[in-house]
Amino acid sequence: MTKTKPPIKGKAFVLGKNIDTDQIIPAAHLVYSLDDPEERKLYGKYALSGVPADESGLPQGNVTLTEEGETESQFKIIVASDNFGCGSSREHAPACLEIAGIEAIVTPSYARIFYRNSVDGGFLIPFESFEDLSKEVHTGDDLEIDQENHTLKNLTQDKEYPIKPLGSVADIVHAGGIFEYARQTGMVPQS
Repeated sequence: MTKTKPPIKGKAFVLGKNIDTDQIIPAAHLVYSLDDPEERKLYGKYALSGVPADESGLPQGNVTLTEEGETESQFKIIVASDNFGCGSSREHAPACLEIAGIEAIVTPSYARIFYRNSVDGGFLIPFESFEDLSKEVHTGDDLEIDQENHTLKNLTQDKEYPIKPLGSVADIVHAGGIFEYARQTGMVPQS
């Protein structure tokens, strides 16, 4: 089932380590329906709204993921430090990032449940880096992830970094999640 995967291009949003699911989508915002198109957009609006602010009152990088009044971000790729998605098991966490327009996350390590929720739901692609690229990349840098050659290119800084191959995880995410992948590969009957 493996097909050529197109590159993922977009601006970076850089975060530190131990970004937990309450920071990704605070519990106060779990009241919206993912099935209602208008309420669904609010998950994009509040994505990463729980990330602690610095002395300027803004998340790291002095930039919020989505601009005031918007539900979709100008950023497409999150670059974070270790243990991204730790905390409670919350499918809304990867879903809200996808709703906000995030296509991929690059980090040295994930909390297992966030990684599985990202893949199983087909929300976004969880890439793993060999090193902590949050120290190299800056919020707003233009990036390109080459899924075929397993590299992250920082087009702004003219640097390239290897990332770990996804293996069959890519097929599941690109299919739209584990259930759609199972249908497409004949593991379960088409509905």
